[in-house]
This record gives sequence, structure tokens and C-alpha cells, in this order.
Amino acid sequence: MGRQLGLALYVLAMVGLIVGLDVAFFRGHFWPRLMLNVGIVLVFLACYLRFLKHS
Repeated sequence: MGRQLGLALYVLAMVGLIVGLDVAFFRGHFWPRLMLNVGIVLVFLACYLRFLKHS
């Protein structure tokens, strides 16, 4: 149960960061917003695979 909660908090942090940056900086810009969102997801995925997958 602890691992699932940690993963849920990790995903929630990622979603919160994406939504916060979208609202704050990229409201009317589709392509920069899309590139930023994909980049954030890739960074979170890399961190998950590097540090959290085996714990």
C-alpha cells in the first residue's frame, strides 16, 4: 500500500507542475505548451526509472 501511495503522490506532483506552469506561463501558446508538457513527463519518467523503480 505504501508503494502505491508514493506512486500516486509522484503522479500528482507531476500533474500539479504541468497544470501550474500551463496556467501561469503558457495559456495561449499551444506548441510551446505541448513541448513543455512532454518534456516534464519525460523528466519525471527518467527520474522514476532511475531512482524509484527498484525501491
